[in-house]
Amino acid sequence: MQRLGFIHDMMDVKVLILFVAARSNYPMSAQELYELCYQDECLSYFDVCTAIPEMVQSGHLQQVEGEKYEITEKGRQDGELTADSIAFTVKQRAEDAVAKFNRQLRRSSFVKTQVIAREAGDYSVIMSLDDEQGNLMTLELMAPDRRQALRLSKLFEQRAEDVYNLTMTVLLEDEDELE
Repeated sequence: MQRLGFIHDMMDVKVLILFVAARSNYPMSAQELYELCYQDECLSYFDVCTAIPEMVQSGHLQQVEGEKYEITEKGRQDGELTADSIAFTVKQRAEDAVAKFNRQLRRSSFVKTQVIAREAGDYSVIMSLDDEQGNLMTLELMAPDRRQALRLSKLFEQRAEDVYNLTMTVLLEDEDELE
């Protein structure tokens, strides 16, 4: 029986990994590479885990930051030559997945939180929002217990821009009246 989909052999897996790695702005773990490459039902996690060490050994990928990988110049050049062999729909879905991955990692580099236990048994939650120029806002809130502190931290990570915009709106809404 003939296999459907783009992935038919290990070479197809490697071509797809090169395509994804060339578009990523950040190093990726094997799991992240798999998730971004999984645009074809014929791809398995084991295929990706088999291909990565072979691609490191061949010089197409390099291992960085522990268990993360990024494309090499050799991989980038070979990936450009082979990208046309990827099915259009697989290519489009992979590009969309990598773009989302890049946006999420870029945003997470601008939003930071830290939970610190205090002597009184409560917690400080330090939350900051940065942009390319530097720090936009740092906010420290007290939480009565660890559960609430972690919840504040998680919610700030999801809605940091909303907190910043609301703070600016509230503080500046009467600016014309004060002048």
